[in-house]
Amino acid sequence: MKQSPPVGSESGQRTPIAGLTAGSLVAVMVCLLAGRAVAARARTEAVAGMAVAAHAWLDSLEPTQRTLASKPFDDATRTDWHFVPKPSRKGVQLRDMTEPQQAAALRLLRSVLSQVGYDKSVAIMELDEILRILEGSRAKNIRDPKRYFFTIFGTPADDGPWAVSIEGHHLSLNLTVRDGRIVDSTPQFMGANPAVVKKPLPNLPAVGHRVLEAEESVAFELLNSLDEVQRAKAVISPEPPKEIRGAGEPQPTGEPAVGIAFGDLSASQQAVLERLVDVYCESMPEDVMAERRQLIETAEGGWDAVQFAWAGSLRPGIGHYYRVEGPTFVIELCNVQPDAEGNPANHIHCMWRDRTGDFDLPPK
Repeated sequence: MKQSPPVGSESGQRTPIAGLTAGSLVAVMVCLLAGRAVAARARTEAVAGMAVAAHAWLDSLEPTQRTLASKPFDDATRTDWHFVPKPSRKGVQLRDMTEPQQAAALRLLRSVLSQVGYDKSVAIMELDEILRILEGSRAKNIRDPKRYFFTIFGTPADDGPWAVSIEGHHLSLNLTVRDGRIVDSTPQFMGANPAVVKKPLPNLPAVGHRVLEAEESVAFELLNSLDEVQRAKAVISPEPPKEIRGAGEPQPTGEPAVGIAFGDLSASQQAVLERLVDVYCESMPEDVMAERRQLIETAEGGWDAVQFAWAGSLRPGIGHYYRVEGPTFVIELCNVQPDAEGNPANHIHCMWRDRTGDFDLPPK
């Protein structure tokens, strides 16, 4: 488990912090407890904000819309998720909402994410307009930046249980609330087609724009830093898989982790791997990001139980795939499909899943 000895100890045995009297130690403990109280209050306020946004959106809907948008918490469709352009989905889509209803829906989206996550989600929706233009009459699926569906399960309240689902092509966000806190925020899926915009189109993202740039570039940074021995451990196959594992399944795969272990990386490489994990966490609210890291650190083995695996090409533009796994989570990214213009490996699927169970349910 990755940890540092306490200050004032060379052996790791706990000793008093130098210069602190008994009184000042009490003061430190009071500050720590106050910090925890502030964090707990922040979590409560965040969930309360989500509940307010959820109620505001539901209250804006017509009765027929509300019937589609509001489901019992234990409704079977709560765990029915996917990122492909399905012909139908649960909930109410932005396309079928009035402008005020759309604004309320987007406020709900913002309430369940960080600003980073919200910006990425809106940008992913915008990419569907690029696909609509580029595919034209060749399109096999509906391409629509407003074909994103919102659903509430249960009654939004501080104590819960209740849940939010926001989903469409290349986006699936699923958050569950119990006892005033977000207890699960997975499956968390984001995709991008094109991964890199290559054609200029009026009033759309410029050439070179990459919605999920960090998800790829930080992973390549780590891969390129590995020496020959490390790379032999990390690369599990010369060919990438065709897709991420468990797409649309209610729970992630239970396969054991493979690849190079965190402890086999240098300190600088470990920092890059931690940064890659943070890329996926930072789309969520701060308390969710902090809890995800805490769960990694407190799981058996801590960061040393985390592994990084790569498959496929060692350079961009050719099909590649990676995963980062530990006892509590799994990250996967797959970029093997062409974009709408036929440019190879320009179509990203990536996700964060909960190894202890998505949707706040037991794993399979």
